[in-house]
Amino acid sequence: MDLSNLQPAVGSTHSSNFRRGRGHGSGNGKTAGKGHKGQKARSGAPRPGFEGGQMPLYRRLPKRGFTNRNSKTIVGINVAALECFENDTVVTVETLMECGIVKNPQDGVKILGNGELTKKLTVKVDAFSEGAKAKIEACGGTCEVI
Repeated sequence: MDLSNLQPAVGSTHSSNFRRGRGHGSGNGKTAGKGHKGQKARSGAPRPGFEGGQMPLYRRLPKRGFTNRNSKTIVGINVAALECFENDTVVTVETLMECGIVKNPQDGVKILGNGELTKKLTVKVDAFSEGAKAKIEACGGTCEVI
């Protein structure tokens, strides 16, 4: 159990098209889930992040940098991690995920040159470093960019 797979108990939530304010028998009548009186019970309640006129947090904090829309998140795998495969195996992103070496390939997988390799492998991934390519080919393997 962790935060990523928490979900409400079966039957405890209503669908998004649930009709509010349709009488006591509906289970959400009279005040329609808004409680009694107060600012949040009325129409035109303040937006999320409104702090009653005080300068809100998102405006108090300085703005720094930007997020590049075109950036890619590449997962780096060292050559030493490929030792778990048998000789003459075709190593792809799918086989790396099955072995547990890669959990989430994101935008691509790159093989890096750290460590030693003693097996002949055919490796098919998105990118290779020069050192990794040399080590794989020195063992008689091949590198294919997909």
